Amino acid sequence: MTEASQPSRTSSFRALLPLGRYGLRYKGRALAALAALIVSSVATLAVPFALRRMIDFGFSTESGGAIDAYFLAMAAVVVVIALAAATRYYLVTTLGERVVADLRRDVFAHLTGLDAAFYDRARTGELVSRLTADTTQIKAAFGASASIALRNLFMFVGATALMVYTSPKLSALVLVAIPVIAAPLIASGRIVRRRSRHAQDTLADATAFASESLGAVRTMQAFGAQESSGARFARAVESAYAAARETAVTRAILIAVAVSLAFCSVVFVLWLGAHDVLAGRMTAGLLSQFVLFAVLAATSLGELSQVWSEAAAAAGAAGRISELLSVAPRIVAPIKPLAMPPPRGAIAFERVSFAYEGAPDARVIDDLSFSIRPGERVALVGVSGAGKSTVFQLVMRFYDCLEGRVLVDGVDVKTVDPRDLRARIAPVPQDPSIFGGTVSENIAYGREDASEESIEAAALRAAADGFIRELVDGYATELGERGVTLSGGQRQRLAIARAILKDAPILLLDEATSALDAHNEAQVQAALDDVMTGRTTLVIAHRLATVQKADRILVMEAGRIVEEGTHPDLVAKGGVYARLANLQFGQAAEALRA
Repeated sequence: MTEASQPSRTSSFRALLPLGRYGLRYKGRALAALAALIVSSVATLAVPFALRRMIDFGFSTESGGAIDAYFLAMAAVVVVIALAAATRYYLVTTLGERVVADLRRDVFAHLTGLDAAFYDRARTGELVSRLTADTTQIKAAFGASASIALRNLFMFVGATALMVYTSPKLSALVLVAIPVIAAPLIASGRIVRRRSRHAQDTLADATAFASESLGAVRTMQAFGAQESSGARFARAVESAYAAARETAVTRAILIAVAVSLAFCSVVFVLWLGAHDVLAGRMTAGLLSQFVLFAVLAATSLGELSQVWSEAAAAAGAAGRISELLSVAPRIVAPIKPLAMPPPRGAIAFERVSFAYEGAPDARVIDDLSFSIRPGERVALVGVSGAGKSTVFQLVMRFYDCLEGRVLVDGVDVKTVDPRDLRARIAPVPQDPSIFGGTVSENIAYGREDASEESIEAAALRAAADGFIRELVDGYATELGERGVTLSGGQRQRLAIARAILKDAPILLLDEATSALDAHNEAQVQAALDDVMTGRTTLVIAHRLATVQKADRILVMEAGRIVEEGTHPDLVAKGGVYARLANLQFGQAAEALRA
């Protein structure tokens, strides 16, 4: 279980309180809904008085003409109730939707600001579940459930007060039953919250697994894992269903107990009232008025029991959301960030050490020091796991080093706003991210104001214009999720075009031509040679043929630099680089002879 999914005490109703600020943003709409609720409730509470008048006076021969007036008055009350109810429904529904839209926006904004270490542990599918399913659960607390709760609370208090006004004796008997009815509501709230939260956690696990599986559907099909994946997802879904069923059973028992107790008390009081009517101690109309008030009170209490369960479920979801929002990003701008100097492109590591959280005792970078001059082209070479990609992560400050300093243009990266730092860097990762938009939108990612001409110019320099124009709609072609319709080389050329369009003084190329064939690699390498002119470039490459033109080559091993120099110097030296070069170029020569 990730840090974001740890259970906590915030699963109580207190978890809903911090979210109240979202509802307070729309006080006018909330007050209008409250006014409509009050009008509807008052009109409903007026019905028993009209019913009493009709029974006691409307059916007598002396008041034959009054009955029409009574029924017209009843019809008018019904119209008022209907209009007020419709107004209330619209206002509370839109209020709930508005609050959830704001909450989802804030949760997503919070997620985009969390550091890379958080995503090393978190599961994307679980986060998506919180962003969608949990916020939908909360919507009821600010929308229909809140409205129903207020309406029934108002109705219960009003009907109870009017019952006492109508018949204090019978009301005393009804009021005695209220604690008996309320006790199971309060006692079951904790159980409902716990089971509801368990159901939401189980659903999040199922969603996370589905997201991972569908994101790698080709791998799943290639290894014939459809049946095993389907069986695992079915087990996760069944587990989610079982958890939801347990919650539903608890809520159903709660509703049954509350409604049974409420209406049994009404029936008992009605039996006593009937004897009072027969004895002449009260009129039939007065008894009808009292019974109707009692029914309204009992119905309201029954509805409150259901709302209580829904609020408990919403509290569980709010607890999960609150936990997510309470995760503080560790990579943030200082309180008073330093202003970055004019861009030059200088990079320096001063005795830097770093280890990932998952293996704190295994230092990926160990006492590393080097400097890169503005405009210099430097290559990082070494076996996998030497720490080359981690150097890139530290330059962009996706992580903070444990010891030492990382400087860009002479400024410690910890002392500046990360956004200002990253604005000077254009990365091209080995596995580029392609989003579900058009070709133009992908190239202009982060530069939405870029003109179509500049987008096409960047694609042309990245040797991507040719294949783009062959697509169905050219630059307007929708690429689909992760760009699955493109080849690896095509995705990489789009990433290079994206970096070219950013026009940053520092380029970070992580195997930027690894997925290209020889012809396209030559084209892209020529484009990169042009782009790298006048820019600081840090290149990671396993194929040594791509780094021979570097001004310097830094050979890394176990997080340290073990050799440094140009390609001819390092080959002549006969060290680690020379062994790698002999291995690669020797294999290439043998392949050519074969």
